[in-house]
Amino acid sequence: MFKNIKLLITGGTGSFGNAVLDRFLNTDIAEIRIFSRDEKKQDDMRRLYKNDKIKFYIGDVRDLASVKNAMHDVDYIFHAAALKQVPSCEFFPLESVKTNVLGTDNVLTGAIEMGVKKVICLSTDKAAYPINAMGISKAMMEKVFVAKSNTVNPEKTLICGTRYGNVMASRGSVIPLFIEQIKNGQPLTITDPNMTRFLMSLEEAVELVVFAFQNAEAGDIMVQKAPASTIGDLAQSIKELFKVDNEIKIIGTRHGEKLYETLLTKEEHVVAQDLGGFYRVPADKRDLNYDKYFVEGNEQLQQIEDYNSHNTERLGLEEIKEKLLKLDYIQEELKNWSEK
Repeated sequence: MFKNIKLLITGGTGSFGNAVLDRFLNTDIAEIRIFSRDEKKQDDMRRLYKNDKIKFYIGDVRDLASVKNAMHDVDYIFHAAALKQVPSCEFFPLESVKTNVLGTDNVLTGAIEMGVKKVICLSTDKAAYPINAMGISKAMMEKVFVAKSNTVNPEKTLICGTRYGNVMASRGSVIPLFIEQIKNGQPLTITDPNMTRFLMSLEEAVELVVFAFQNAEAGDIMVQKAPASTIGDLAQSIKELFKVDNEIKIIGTRHGEKLYETLLTKEEHVVAQDLGGFYRVPADKRDLNYDKYFVEGNEQLQQIEDYNSHNTERLGLEEIKEKLLKLDYIQEELKNWSEK
């Protein structure tokens, strides 16, 4: 499906961009463009992959001109550029708006003007019932791409999105933190052992984007069903894999954190199409006919739950360890640990 095409990944130096390269670089894809503002990470990737199919573009999604400069002759875009760290977005909420909301609008505006065939926007479970600045900005990002999808002919530029939960071992996530604490002989710091989070690998996140690419219609949000675990069980599983007995220290829930994350709100679950391993949330096609908002209701909302990390499949310790062992990152860290 990507034969002889040119793919642009915004925020392409991040964990997701690297996973896409691993997935597609050795196929018959013509070119993968990495767009980001970090020249150091681009240089690291250039040295790592040494592949002429990869083209690097310095720029910022906040700047429409630099975005459009990277879009000449591009067929498809995976829009992954974002501010993702909850604490930094809490302290600098306007920065998250500039990147996650206005930056997305720039990417979509540029894509439409440059005739890009398809744009997949990456969102997060924190956008559903958001309580922190990062989640709120991502929720607004979703509103932007859904609204924008209604303004363009999908046969010219189809705009859709994905929403997924925590990606295991991605940059800034809790698994690398736990492993670093184990290496340093420190206690494993846990906010709340009963807190639950969805568990997805980077490869699964890429497959969700590919599934959206193949199946989504304009304005759709595609969601992959995922298992979850408690943070307490996740920490214990990592301790058992590394055969250590570090203390577990409960530090309390941080500002902006939830006890569980939601992948589908009740309102979305009512209209979502179950596709087996995925949900498709169709775009709301209503216009400014206010009666459709304030007169007509939906009685199904009273009978249905949201889809969250508390009511999805819950993994036990052995299942968590099995899932962790599938990660190259974990295998590498275990190898290094055993050689100490």
